[in-house]
Amino acid sequence: MSDKPHVLVLGGNFAGLGAAQEIRKHAGDAVDITLIDRKHYLLFIPNIPADVFGNRDPAHNQRLDLFPVLDEDGIDFVQGEIQAIDVDSREVTYTPSERPGAATQRMHYDYLVIALGNRLAYDRIEGFAEYGDSVSDLYLGNRLRKKLWEGGYQGGPIAIGSARFHQGDGAKGLAPYPGGSIPEALAACEGPPVEMMLSAATYLSRTGQGGPDKITVFTPAEMIAEDAGDKVVGQLLETASGMGFNYVNNAEDVTRVTSEGVELANGQTLEAELKIIFPDWVAHDCLRDLPISDSEGFIVTDLLMRNPQYPEVFAAGDAAAVTVPKLGAIGHQQCEIVGRQIAHAVGRMSEAAANTPLRPVVYCIGDMGDNQAFYIRSNSWFGGDTQVLKMGHMPFLLKMQYKNLFFRTRGKMPEWGLDFSQLVAERLAS
Repeated sequence: MSDKPHVLVLGGNFAGLGAAQEIRKHAGDAVDITLIDRKHYLLFIPNIPADVFGNRDPAHNQRLDLFPVLDEDGIDFVQGEIQAIDVDSREVTYTPSERPGAATQRMHYDYLVIALGNRLAYDRIEGFAEYGDSVSDLYLGNRLRKKLWEGGYQGGPIAIGSARFHQGDGAKGLAPYPGGSIPEALAACEGPPVEMMLSAATYLSRTGQGGPDKITVFTPAEMIAEDAGDKVVGQLLETASGMGFNYVNNAEDVTRVTSEGVELANGQTLEAELKIIFPDWVAHDCLRDLPISDSEGFIVTDLLMRNPQYPEVFAAGDAAAVTVPKLGAIGHQQCEIVGRQIAHAVGRMSEAAANTPLRPVVYCIGDMGDNQAFYIRSNSWFGGDTQVLKMGHMPFLLKMQYKNLFFRTRGKMPEWGLDFSQLVAERLAS
């Protein structure tokens, strides 16, 4: 058995894969790395809506097999379901999930990276199973695709929006920008509702079933997509209002989904044939009530993504309390930090090079249909001074090519990727 420090990464989607690759990149052969995930593939969630509205089965297009990707970097992979974490004994309990009936196993770590994402709490929304739709995975995406393209949808009104997010207290007191903070969010991530709103309008027009006036978008917050900044949201709402969309803010929460529509906690009922809902994003049960978890089960870290009480424990992506909104671009920033921190811990990087704290930036590209998309780059919600919104064909090209490049590079996006996207979307497109 190797005497190198053992890094155990929990989770194999964007944050888990990204963290494992960044650790190998910066720490090199100084560590052994094992990644555990319940499934054997990465699900490329952001491009599921484009397949749904393009009448393509996302199961054929949005999966990246983890085995060969991790093997290239000498990272061991275990397909298993995490059952428990003991941070005092530095041990993780898991059940191999390749076939039912497996015996529970334990694995020791020297460094732990928790990147398990979240549990989407559709099961907490009364009536969703019978009457709701969404695009957060292959099953739900395909179910909605078949409704839209195989005769299930009859052309009635559409309601699109978010249930309330329960954030937890794990990021209180952190200031990523001078005078800023990690804000309180009532919705986990509202780029997807905006994307679905605009894409659904294009679908209605293309199929001759109407226009934006059939669509109501709702938010539990004072303002939809508030993480994008008031200037950007103001532009989006002005555009949406001019197109004829209906907008409901301060919905508070989704109380119930019925065959007739969506009942909101503020007392309103939205008539709708299609109910496209984004639920509360909650922590996995195995993360709750741990010494490293906050009031809602998200992992407490500082801005170097380390737990203050257990510095050998890191978190990245949606499982981290500091990740607000729950957005892939912020998870990507965190993976780089985790990789550098562990490289420093094992003597492969200087403290000065490793200790660059998280300064979250919201990057969001959402499909609008007709080969167009919106592009957002903003840090104002956290105390920064940047808010950028662009719309058109160039952001759509960036969104589609990002996925193609991600698959070609097996998740190892070039360091110049974000700079290039910014140049194309903000300079060349203009």
